[in-house]
Amino acid sequence: MGINSIVEQALQDGYLTPTMEAEVGRICDTAAELSVEEYMALDKLMGALLTGEVVAVPRKQFINVMEELVLSEAITRVAEIEQTSDVSLDVGDIAAYALNRLPPLYATTEEGANYQRQRAREEMQSLIQEQVTEAISRYLDRPEFFPERQAITSKGNSNMAGQLSSLLKDYAPNYEK
Repeated sequence: MGINSIVEQALQDGYLTPTMEAEVGRICDTAAELSVEEYMALDKLMGALLTGEVVAVPRKQFINVMEELVLSEAITRVAEIEQTSDVSLDVGDIAAYALNRLPPLYATTEEGANYQRQRAREEMQSLIQEQVTEAISRYLDRPEFFPERQAITSKGNSNMAGQLSSLLKDYAPNYEK
């Protein structure tokens, strides 16, 4: 979808979604040069946003508490394994495998997140441990095909601490507070 069609859609609907905003940003960031029509469309969108003709829909802030809990368990287990052996494990792969087999626990407030954490610790801790154990087992038994595969968001961290720090920043921004 191009800038012109996004602006047309926003003007027609009366709102600019976060997805539309991200797409406009991506186009502007990757384009070597925008056309005159695209600049005019962006100007029109800015004017509509300023007058209230188009409203930017805010991004909803929420977290999946299950991600924090699975990451914590995976980090603990991976650290234990890597200390006692020469095996190197990818925390992201292990967490993703486990998360795909566990229910999400979304929260939009700190109170809600605390409630979800407490509930999960009481009702799902053994299930979380079970899924992380299964994920590690599967990771260790996986064949070595596609060695050229790339992580979704590579941040240049090749060491374990850097990977963990990046994962925590992405998935659990309040984990270390």
